[in-house]
Amino acid sequence: MRVLLTGGAGYIGAHTAVALIEAGHDVLVVDDLSNSSAEAIARVERITGASVPLLVADCRDEEALVAFAAAHGPVDAVIHFAGLKAVGESVAEPVRYYDVNVGSALAVLRAMARLDIRTIVFSSSATVYGDPEVLPMTEASPTGIDLANPYGKTKRIIEEILQDAAAADPQLRAVSLRYFNPVGAHPSGSIGEDPNGVPNNLMPYVARVAVGALERIGIFGDDYDTPDGTGQRDYIHVADLASGHVAALEHARAGYDVYNLGTGIPVSVRELIAAFERACGRDLPAVVLPRRPGDIAASYCDPSKAEQGLGWRAELTIDDACRDAWRWQSQNPQGYATV
Repeated sequence: MRVLLTGGAGYIGAHTAVALIEAGHDVLVVDDLSNSSAEAIARVERITGASVPLLVADCRDEEALVAFAAAHGPVDAVIHFAGLKAVGESVAEPVRYYDVNVGSALAVLRAMARLDIRTIVFSSSATVYGDPEVLPMTEASPTGIDLANPYGKTKRIIEEILQDAAAADPQLRAVSLRYFNPVGAHPSGSIGEDPNGVPNNLMPYVARVAVGALERIGIFGDDYDTPDGTGQRDYIHVADLASGHVAALEHARAGYDVYNLGTGIPVSVRELIAAFERACGRDLPAVVLPRRPGDIAASYCDPSKAEQGLGWRAELTIDDACRDAWRWQSQNPQGYATV
């Protein structure tokens, strides 16, 4: 298949590009590079030996999408990664988040209709579940009820749009993948997570402390009802997440479906720090800080539906993820700006 990746120069998109090419597919990328780097695509090409055409454009530009896909087509499927993704920023700038995230999804669907592309895999998020009443979370767990931030709301809205679009078009194959917590990097160390500014997520923050770019790790609360008092999350290696996209694409069927992508294994903040210390070979400074508003004690999924429906399951551990993240960060202490 020839697959168009919107936002394909980002962290998950670049790893998925590698996985798709290694599975025998061709890849095109559209990305505005607002939170990513063209260097990531250059490195994807070096890893795979394949050519990856890149269009630098906003995915809300429907005409640009259509012209690019037509020039490199025919395109068989879209994986839609593009969008803004910072929870705190979404609270401060809700209108921008609705505009960019929902607007880009609508533009992509309109472009697909014009190009007769009938398959879309959507980069959704476990944030659509909100604060879970029961763990582990399944695809049947409640969503869209009292979500705490506009980021999660945009993901849920786009899921609903895809569900409605699939109901209206019997030939449309639409799949939403609800990610839990992506971590790690490509085992080569060539591509990895490179957030702008101070990282919002735990592992890239820990990695930057390990490389000396940040002073110490902040542990936000150690009095949760968990075995060691720190919050637990379902951390999935980005390589496993990428292979989940390939499986979703190859198993997509007419209609709408949704899958959790996670390990099903909760890992605490302290456990992740300990794993990273094993990876980098030294202790890392950390300080306990007050809980952050909106944080929950634990979040992890039941990934069995993906195993049954897609033949996919996560294979890599938190130690694998920390080892690969450390290789990426130590080889690229300033991220893609190192070059």
